[in-house]
Amino acid sequence: MSVVTPMQIEARLKDLSRLIDEAHDGLVSAEQHYHIRKADYEIAMARVRLELSSKSSPTGKNYTVGEREDMALVQNANVHAEVAEAEAIVKANRANVARLRVQVDIARSIGTSVRTGMELS
Repeated sequence: MSVVTPMQIEARLKDLSRLIDEAHDGLVSAEQHYHIRKADYEIAMARVRLELSSKSSPTGKNYTVGEREDMALVQNANVHAEVAEAEAIVKANRANVARLRVQVDIARSIGTSVRTGMELS
């Protein structure tokens, strides 16, 4: 078991601070990308639904709301996939930020233990 010094803890906390800043910047970028993709998707879906609302099915009846939704989704499958991918990236970035915060809490706890141990010596 190696001895941990206050300087090592301080260095780790500085490193974690930098990593949190970088992770936050990545999260902001991912959130922006996600919301742009989501807006594109919603507009594309609305366009197709509106287009289909004035058309009749081959049987001569109007398409149902569910049929219009399904057809719009099929026509916008690529944008839907882009939104899903962007959302996954946002979730991964959020998880990374949370992981780093836990590491900061652990480093702080170790720092407190080291200081307490030094005071008792």
